[in-house]
Amino acid sequence: MTKKCSTCNREVTNDYVELKCPNCNKAVIIRCIQCRELSNSYKCPECGFEGP
Repeated sequence: MTKKCSTCNREVTNDYVELKCPNCNKAVIIRCIQCRELSNSYKCPECGFEGP
């Protein structure tokens, strides 16, 4: 299964972080290195929480 960045939707293979939503702790958020460095926002698909 391929993993995609939750912000930019690019396929990630290395240099990414995978974490659970800090609000609901249900959804997995995947962030590529570029989006993390630029502090691009993401939105949780479960609860709608938005974070940097």
